[in-house]
Parts: sequence; C-alpha cells; structure tokens
Amino acid sequence: MILYVISPIETEFTLQLAKQLVELVREKIGRFAAPDVIHNAPGLPKTRSGKIMRRVLRKIARNDHELGDITTMADASVVEQLFSIKPIKF
Repeated sequence: MILYVISPIETEFTLQLAKQLVELVREKIGRFAAPDVIHNAPGLPKTRSGKIMRRVLRKIARNDHELGDITTMADASVVEQLFSIKPIKF
C-alpha cells in the first residue's frame, strides 16, 4: 500500500515522521492497512473541479510515465514533482 502525504510548509518530513505515520495507521486501523511506501507529496494531481486523479497516482507509484489523457488536470507540474521525489520504503 502506498501513502501520499502532503505536509504543511512549516513541517519537515523526516524518516521519524514517516515511521510515526506507519505506527499510527497500524494502531488506529490495523497492520493490514500500514503503508509499504510513503511519498512526501507537494500536492496531488487534481482535475479543474478538484477531484483527485487516482489513476495518475497509481501510474506514478508504478513509475509509469505513460499517463494517458491528462487534459483535465489543473496543474501538471505536480506530476513532474511526484516523479522526481524519492519515496520512503518500509
């Protein structure tokens, strides 16, 4: 399972914070829901109406640069940033 985290500007995303997030998910939801990979995302790919483009997130998780039709995306630069960020793996 993959977790995309958008942290506030004043919060530094560290390995310790990532571990705390994994533990929180295990405690509140269960071990089955704990993420294997965490991406510190600057934002999420959204349509102009504000819907999260989950299929694009799945392709980013697989490192598949063939995104298909993204003409409805509000800000395509978010996708480039997500591809460039190195995820934390557990």
